Amino acid sequence: MWRAGKPCEDFEFDRVSDYLAEDDTTVWVDMFNPDHAALCDLAAELGLNDWAVEDAVAARERVKATVYPTHTFFTVYAVRVLDDADADADSETILSMHRISAFVLPQGLITVRLAPAFDIDDVPQRWDELGGQQYGVGALVHGLLDVVVDGHFEAVEALDGCIEAIEDDLFDGNASKKGFQRRTYQMRRDLVHLRRVALPMREVVNSIQHHRVDVKSARELDPLYDDLYDHVLRVSEWTESLRDMITTVFETNLSLQDARLNTVMKKLTGWAAIIAVPTAITGFYGQNVPYPGFGEWSGFIASTGVIALLVIVLYVAFKRRDWL
Repeated sequence: MWRAGKPCEDFEFDRVSDYLAEDDTTVWVDMFNPDHAALCDLAAELGLNDWAVEDAVAARERVKATVYPTHTFFTVYAVRVLDDADADADSETILSMHRISAFVLPQGLITVRLAPAFDIDDVPQRWDELGGQQYGVGALVHGLLDVVVDGHFEAVEALDGCIEAIEDDLFDGNASKKGFQRRTYQMRRDLVHLRRVALPMREVVNSIQHHRVDVKSARELDPLYDDLYDHVLRVSEWTESLRDMITTVFETNLSLQDARLNTVMKKLTGWAAIIAVPTAITGFYGQNVPYPGFGEWSGFIASTGVIALLVIVLYVAFKRRDWL
């Protein structure tokens, strides 16, 4: 809780509604994995929409923002890039997503988190850097969304680096190594998941910016929200371009495999044609009937010469056509 822009240490959870009724007071309640009854009691005390409360604790919920007469409710997903220590041995994904729901009141912010991995301490730090004490809850919401969008930027940068590594393996001739196809599919899956949480952020930021209940700071914070919206657009466009890139990599790998298969088939066909020449001639001379040169050295020399000549002619012809 902040009074006149200064933090207060005497915050009591049971008096949230009393604090919100005071002038020049900003309240932030962050609830991690809250008890459903406690959340419902707080919602009844503050007049929060019942359906929004159910969405805040639902098992699955999409990114969205809903404006109510007394407050605004939104749900976003923070994305974190996993390092080697955090990555699951059974999964090749490099992204970890954590849902954050929030109720924005004229002088208060109620956040609901279901997973502890999101570093909530970055939000007040971003708020302090902004000088948000003079802007109230609008700056606090901006700080929260700014941290979330920065996480999206880090995720899309990490995926971009992974796709570049896949491209290097592809054109270095390492695409046939075991696991290449699996890596490609996993990149596509991570991009799909990131796209689902990044693209709807445009509507969330736009809705919060134009329907903020803290109208007294709306004009001062508009440039900051415009800049945040621009960052969201950049993440969305970058995600779409990476999606096209990984699709191109996948299709290029299939084309290269087809080209390699054609090369192998040409070589096998060429060598089969060369081997067929001595096979046919020795088969002819292996008949159990007399023929010109039968039982004579001249017949052996003639057959051997014909074999060598035809083999050399076929080899040179196939080599010129790059079949061998």
